[in-house]
Amino acid sequence: MTLRLVPPSLAGLPGYVAALEAGWSPSTTRDVSGQQLALYRQHPERLIGELTRQGGTIALDDGSRVERLPNRVLWLDDGEFCGAINLRFQPGTDALPSYVSGHIGYAVVPWKRRRGYATEALRLLLPVARERPHSRGDTRTPTARPSCRFGSTFQRDKLVGMAGSIYDAPHLAKNAANFAALTPLSFL
Repeated sequence: MTLRLVPPSLAGLPGYVAALEAGWSPSTTRDVSGQQLALYRQHPERLIGELTRQGGTIALDDGSRVERLPNRVLWLDDGEFCGAINLRFQPGTDALPSYVSGHIGYAVVPWKRRRGYATEALRLLLPVARERPHSRGDTRTPTARPSCRFGSTFQRDKLVGMAGSIYDAPHLAKNAANFAALTPLSFL
């Protein structure tokens, strides 16, 4: 079946919860499965609300609270739940706060890896990323570059290879993304 990106929903929640119960976490920096399962068990609608919430604050590992960036969370689906991908940005700038590891983050469930789903999810996210408020009216789209995951870097490099040129954006936060210069129809 073809991979699709779908918004989090109550209908898709059983697959998401099964992945959490199997030990998968949508975060590659810390395990949030227990926290999300607890929220689900209290009130399933609240978990969907938390996943799609805009604004407010989030707790960091050290317990401090920071502003939640505008974002878009989508689930990977091939007929069943496969993982999650999200886009984070600040309107009017390419910069990200130091507490944000990159513009795009994703995690594929272990039993669906090595199928090209990460690359395909990144490709499918590019039109969504184009819709975000850009700074300076540019047409660059952020691509993932998590700082310590070779697999993610490999997927980014494959995607960038499809797009063409890549350049470093030194004005971004210290561990932020590179950008792929895209022609208008590169991924449509």
